[in-house]
Amino acid sequence: MAKNPVSPPTVPDTAWLGRARHLGPEPEQDVRRNLIALRAAGVLDDFLDLDPVEAARSTVLHPRDESADPGPTARRVFEARWRVADDVTVRAQLTTYDPENRRKEGEGVTWVLAAEAERPWQTDWPSPATMFWPDSDRIAWDHDTVPDVRMRTTNHLPKDDDELRHRLRDCARQSWFVHVVVHEAMTPDAAGQRPVAAFLPPSLRHRVIEHRGTPEQAQIADFAMKKELGVRLPRGGAVVLPTQPQAAGYDADRFTVRTVILDGSEPTELLDRIREFAALARPMPADAERALLRLRQGWHLLTPDEELVHAQAMVARYAEALDAMTKSRDLYREAAEAAQAALAEAPGVDVVPGLPVPRQTKADGSPLSALTKAFGRFRDPGK
Repeated sequence: MAKNPVSPPTVPDTAWLGRARHLGPEPEQDVRRNLIALRAAGVLDDFLDLDPVEAARSTVLHPRDESADPGPTARRVFEARWRVADDVTVRAQLTTYDPENRRKEGEGVTWVLAAEAERPWQTDWPSPATMFWPDSDRIAWDHDTVPDVRMRTTNHLPKDDDELRHRLRDCARQSWFVHVVVHEAMTPDAAGQRPVAAFLPPSLRHRVIEHRGTPEQAQIADFAMKKELGVRLPRGGAVVLPTQPQAAGYDADRFTVRTVILDGSEPTELLDRIREFAALARPMPADAERALLRLRQGWHLLTPDEELVHAQAMVARYAEALDAMTKSRDLYREAAEAAQAALAEAPGVDVVPGLPVPRQTKADGSPLSALTKAFGRFRDPGK
């Protein structure tokens, strides 16, 4: 009988996830400065700056859960808590990691950000990225893990056919962001070069990466996208790229815009398609599930009420442990007494009070059979 395929987990509607690279010299210092400034301004309720080893050892919610461990290549763990819509609490955790290939220059420091709210996420809420990173073009924190791709700007497609196909493939398979390709019917002026994401609401702005094809790339870009991803790029239009695995409800025609005017005006139709795509139940990217579990189960920045609940839980846990130790001691005493009784029945054995083992046996005795018979009663849990 054929088994039903297991559906991959999807990103919860309460979560905001991001993974990118910081190419500057002091990423952790950039985070600290921004957190300090936002807490002083009253934007953040509070934040924590933790060493990864300290974070793993001092996990308060699930101290034995391996998902709370940030991993061996982690550099720092930052936690922040703020409120949106007056009373909705958002908890977020950002972890910085050493480059996977340290020999490659300019690879930068990878960061993973997981944020979760107490109710479904709204796109008009502040971006979790700018709670940790300064919202400044001078700080290079916004580079995707796909090489030569950056958010908050337009990324021109490679001229080489193979490079173009590799980039499209990597964006669909590896990136955590929403990728949009726009074809320029003609070379735009300065106003038309403004990224489409600049028109999006704050919480969606840092989840979108825009690629641009020049006028002469119409055919090559269309062919590459059809071959790699099964979508088409209209001349002078745009398309929201699918993910791999593909999100349920994605339809290539639905997320294709035939005409995009690049004159600095708001591209309403394209923005609507991006919002619609972002609202789909998106498959959980690689490593994202672990980041979300670490946020939920490895949280340290407790409110006073949460600290009280945690203290009460610890008291209850210690009481259970003490009760278990007491029961174990009593069972051990009973077993020792039964062993003493069994040894007393065995011929040729000198029983020493308090020691459940024989001191000596006589050659003409057979204590083994008596012990086997006595201990046989303990094999059945009901006795």
